[in-house]
Amino acid sequence: MKSTLNMTTHLALLRGINVSGHSMIKMEALKSALEAIGFHNVQTYIQSGNVFVDTDEQSGAAVGFKIKQEIFKVFGHEVPVVVVTQGDLERCFQENPYLKEKEIDNKKLYVAFLSTTLQGNSMNDLKISQFKPDEASIDGNKIFIKYAVGAGKTRLDQKYIEKKLNVIATIRNWNTVTNLLQIYKERMGNDLL
Repeated sequence: MKSTLNMTTHLALLRGINVSGHSMIKMEALKSALEAIGFHNVQTYIQSGNVFVDTDEQSGAAVGFKIKQEIFKVFGHEVPVVVVTQGDLERCFQENPYLKEKEIDNKKLYVAFLSTTLQGNSMNDLKISQFKPDEASIDGNKIFIKYAVGAGKTRLDQKYIEKKLNVIATIRNWNTVTNLLQIYKERMGNDLL
């Protein structure tokens, strides 16, 4: 539940922490560090860097910058941060073209959350046809991805997306996206909607 009426809840997605022994940060230590700089109701979800915070700050970009600075100061890691809203997560369910496919395997669905909204010609820049049978669809500040085999067996990954589109990107699997939206709804008190 919200701790103060005038606060905004932000979800910060940290890129590349606790992966293959790199940029290791314990979630309890991260929670303490963010509380120490004034964030309220700090809540983490799994070890891959999903952090909810409440703050007076309305700007997601400002929240992301503050979190990134604090992680570098306390833990010494340069960690890109993408901040998303509850609306961003809800649009994942409304706009993902692969959810409409019969017998879709949700384990093959991923979302790349981006630091900026892409323009219409970005799909050409991504050159997705070279990754067939993997598929991707751009929707503003998100890329919906359907991997043919799995995330570990593709070149269509976060590094490729960042290089081709000149953005910060962090990818979450569909199960994580689903759970993050549920947590957002619970925090906002609208879990019955």
